[in-house]
Amino acid sequence: MKPATAAKKLGVYLEATPDDFREGVVSRAELNALQADPPQWLRDLRRDGPHPRPVVAAKLGVSIAGLGRAGVTEALTTEQIETLKQERPEWLERERATQAEVRREAVRIKKRDAERAQRDG
Repeated sequence: MKPATAAKKLGVYLEATPDDFREGVVSRAELNALQADPPQWLRDLRRDGPHPRPVVAAKLGVSIAGLGRAGVTEALTTEQIETLKQERPEWLERERATQAEVRREAVRIKKRDAERAQRDG
């Protein structure tokens, strides 16, 4: 598979991976080996970053679209993410509230659909 696909599956920022990873091809067996016994560079990236946007969004409790609305377009390190969590900028609070509402609505719809299925089934 392409390095970008492998990086996505590993949850790391491609541009922060070693050159030999970015320039090669990753087999399924190699990917499984990286997941089962991550080398030091992979452990370091997962711990310290920089992290790709999906990971940043998850760590901040917002959506990827929310990051975009806030102008966060670059990968962030764990330290930068922790700083944002401590500073709690207005955009972060707003996006967290939006994300919480989306989750509540998803639960409501799931419950409604389950009740309908039970009633109609």
